[in-house]
Amino acid sequence: MRYLGLDLGTKTLGLSVSDKTNTIASPYKTLHFKENEYTSVLQELKEIVEEKEITAFVLGLPKNMNNSLGFASERSLNFKKILEENFSLPVYLVDERLSTIEAEKILLSSDKSRQKRKKVIDNVASSIILDTFLKGRKNENEWEKTNYQ
Repeated sequence: MRYLGLDLGTKTLGLSVSDKTNTIASPYKTLHFKENEYTSVLQELKEIVEEKEITAFVLGLPKNMNNSLGFASERSLNFKKILEENFSLPVYLVDERLSTIEAEKILLSSDKSRQKRKKVIDNVASSIILDTFLKGRKNENEWEKTNYQ
Protein backbone atom coordinates (compact mmCIF):
# COMPACT_ATOMS: atom_id res chain seq x y z
CA MET A 1 0.00 0.00 0.00
CA ARG A 2 1.09 3.52 -0.77
CA TYR A 3 -1.06 6.52 0.08
CA LEU A 4 -1.48 9.96 -1.47
CA GLY A 5 -2.47 12.62 1.06
CA LEU A 6 -4.72 15.42 -0.18
CA ASP A 7 -5.43 18.86 1.29
CA LEU A 8 -8.16 20.48 -0.81
CA GLY A 9 -8.56 24.24 -0.95
CA THR A 10 -10.65 26.45 -3.20
CA LYS A 11 -7.78 26.91 -5.69
CA THR A 12 -5.11 24.42 -4.59
CA LEU A 13 -4.65 20.75 -3.85
CA GLY A 14 -1.73 19.97 -1.55
CA LEU A 15 -0.23 16.51 -2.06
CA SER A 16 1.92 14.26 0.08
CA VAL A 17 3.01 10.65 -0.32
CA SER A 18 3.71 7.87 2.11
CA ASP A 19 6.87 5.82 1.90
CA LYS A 20 6.51 2.17 0.94
CA THR A 21 6.46 1.11 4.61
CA ASN A 22 3.69 3.64 5.41
CA THR A 23 5.77 5.13 8.19
CA ILE A 24 6.61 8.55 6.79
CA ALA A 25 4.39 11.13 5.08
CA SER A 26 6.38 13.51 2.90
CA PRO A 27 5.15 16.71 1.24
CA TYR A 28 5.11 16.22 -2.52
CA LYS A 29 3.67 19.14 -4.46
CA THR A 30 0.77 21.56 -4.80
CA LEU A 31 -1.58 21.51 -7.76
CA HIS A 32 -3.33 24.74 -8.76
CA PHE A 33 -6.70 25.13 -10.45
CA LYS A 34 -9.34 27.77 -11.08
CA GLU A 35 -11.65 28.23 -8.13
CA ASN A 36 -13.68 25.06 -7.49
CA GLU A 37 -12.73 23.47 -10.86
CA TYR A 38 -11.45 20.28 -9.27
CA THR A 39 -11.74 18.13 -12.38
CA SER A 40 -8.91 20.10 -14.00
CA VAL A 41 -6.39 18.29 -11.76
CA LEU A 42 -7.60 14.75 -12.51
CA GLN A 43 -5.17 14.05 -15.36
CA GLU A 44 -2.17 15.13 -13.29
CA LEU A 45 -3.47 13.07 -10.36
CA LYS A 46 -3.73 10.03 -12.64
CA GLU A 47 -0.10 10.47 -13.67
CA ILE A 48 1.01 10.80 -10.03
CA VAL A 49 -1.01 7.74 -8.99
CA GLU A 50 0.68 5.70 -11.71
CA GLU A 51 4.18 7.07 -11.16
CA LYS A 52 4.12 6.73 -7.36
CA GLU A 53 2.14 3.45 -7.39
CA ILE A 54 -0.59 4.91 -5.17
CA THR A 55 -3.14 2.44 -3.83
CA ALA A 56 -5.42 4.80 -1.83
CA PHE A 57 -6.20 8.47 -1.25
CA VAL A 58 -6.29 10.16 2.16
CA LEU A 59 -8.38 13.32 1.91
CA GLY A 60 -8.63 15.93 4.62
CA LEU A 61 -12.14 16.59 5.94
CA PRO A 62 -12.23 20.08 7.47
CA LYS A 63 -14.70 19.81 10.34
CA ASN A 64 -15.78 22.74 12.48
CA MET A 65 -14.39 22.90 16.00
CA ASN A 66 -17.73 21.57 17.34
CA ASN A 67 -17.32 18.49 15.08
CA SER A 68 -20.05 19.62 12.67
CA LEU A 69 -19.64 19.71 8.89
CA GLY A 70 -19.64 23.06 7.12
CA PHE A 71 -19.09 24.44 3.63
CA ALA A 72 -15.44 23.33 3.47
CA SER A 73 -16.49 19.79 4.44
CA GLU A 74 -19.05 19.77 1.60
CA ARG A 75 -16.25 20.68 -0.81
CA SER A 76 -14.15 17.73 0.39
CA LEU A 77 -17.11 15.32 0.26
CA ASN A 78 -17.86 16.41 -3.32
CA PHE A 79 -14.20 15.93 -4.25
CA LYS A 80 -14.29 12.47 -2.67
CA LYS A 81 -17.13 11.57 -5.07
CA ILE A 82 -15.13 12.90 -8.02
CA LEU A 83 -12.14 10.77 -6.98
CA GLU A 84 -14.31 7.66 -6.57
CA GLU A 85 -15.87 8.22 -10.01
CA ASN A 86 -12.48 8.60 -11.72
CA PHE A 87 -10.24 6.17 -9.83
CA SER A 88 -10.63 2.59 -8.69
CA LEU A 89 -8.99 3.40 -5.37
CA PRO A 90 -10.36 3.81 -1.86
CA VAL A 91 -10.67 7.35 -0.50
CA TYR A 92 -10.24 7.74 3.27
CA LEU A 93 -11.43 10.90 4.99
CA VAL A 94 -9.42 12.26 7.92
CA ASP A 95 -10.44 15.08 10.25
CA GLU A 96 -8.05 17.86 9.36
CA ARG A 97 -8.96 20.46 11.97
CA LEU A 98 -6.02 22.79 12.56
CA SER A 99 -3.71 21.02 10.07
CA THR A 100 -2.97 24.27 8.21
CA ILE A 101 -2.23 26.05 11.51
CA GLU A 102 0.10 23.21 12.48
CA ALA A 103 1.77 23.39 9.06
CA GLU A 104 2.25 27.15 9.49
CA LYS A 105 3.90 26.60 12.89
CA ILE A 106 6.25 24.00 11.40
CA LEU A 107 7.23 26.33 8.58
CA LEU A 108 7.69 29.29 10.95
CA SER A 109 9.96 27.22 13.17
CA SER A 110 12.06 26.33 10.13
CA ASP A 111 12.51 30.05 9.49
CA LYS A 112 10.97 30.07 6.01
CA SER A 113 10.03 33.42 4.52
CA ARG A 114 6.33 34.26 4.12
CA GLN A 115 6.61 33.85 0.35
CA LYS A 116 8.23 30.41 0.65
CA ARG A 117 5.66 29.32 3.27
CA LYS A 118 2.81 30.26 0.95
CA LYS A 119 4.23 28.01 -1.79
CA VAL A 120 4.48 24.89 0.40
CA ILE A 121 1.82 25.27 3.11
CA ASP A 122 -0.75 23.10 1.31
CA ASN A 123 1.52 20.12 0.73
CA VAL A 124 2.88 20.37 4.29
CA ALA A 125 -0.74 20.39 5.55
CA SER A 126 -1.45 17.32 3.39
CA SER A 127 1.53 15.54 4.95
CA ILE A 128 0.09 16.27 8.42
CA ILE A 129 -3.25 14.80 7.28
CA LEU A 130 -1.51 11.74 5.86
CA ASP A 131 0.67 11.35 8.95
CA THR A 132 -2.45 11.43 11.15
CA PHE A 133 -3.94 8.66 9.00
CA LEU A 134 -0.79 6.53 9.05
CA LYS A 135 -0.49 6.77 12.83
CA GLY A 136 -4.14 5.82 13.16
CA ARG A 137 -3.72 2.80 10.90
CA LYS A 138 -0.99 1.38 13.11
CA ASN A 139 -3.60 0.31 15.61
CA GLU A 140 -6.61 -0.95 13.63
CA ASN A 141 -8.77 -1.42 16.71
CA GLU A 142 -8.20 2.13 17.85
CA TRP A 143 -8.80 3.36 14.28
CA GLU A 144 -12.47 2.32 14.39
CA LYS A 145 -13.03 4.15 17.71
CA THR A 146 -11.67 7.54 16.56
CA ASN A 147 -13.42 10.32 14.69
CA TYR A 148 -11.85 9.39 11.35
CA GLN A 149 -14.08 8.19 8.58
